[in-house]
Amino acid sequence: MPKILVPIDDSPTCRKTIDQIIAHRQRFPEQLTLLHVIDDQLAWRMIPDFQREMVHENALRAGKALLARKAVKLVDVGFQVTEILESGAPRQLIPQIANAGNYELLVIGRHSGSGEIRDVLFGSVANYVLHHVTCPVLLF
Repeated sequence: MPKILVPIDDSPTCRKTIDQIIAHRQRFPEQLTLLHVIDDQLAWRMIPDFQREMVHENALRAGKALLARKAVKLVDVGFQVTEILESGAPRQLIPQIANAGNYELLVIGRHSGSGEIRDVLFGSVANYVLHHVTCPVLLF
């Protein structure tokens, strides 16, 4: 069975991506891997040192809950789901995990409305991932 990685977050784009996977479930294998990366690169610099552990624990709990919610949706229609939770920069970790795990397909949604200028200057996570993974990418 092909290994498929689906990076997720709590955005409307991710909800649409999960809905599309469900709508086309006969085209996907039964086993999917969901990946959520807690982006701790910028916002954490603003948090006082004595609160970082508490904030990190809360972020982990929220990340686990998000993975569980998305997994339940997929399990309810017959998928088997593996969940991965990581902390770091999503644009760096998603390709690293996809390449190291020898995934055969990565399914990701592209955030709409983030602004063309922002995407030109900084690039979207989906665009960065598209150019740094060794497997094919299905972009929603």
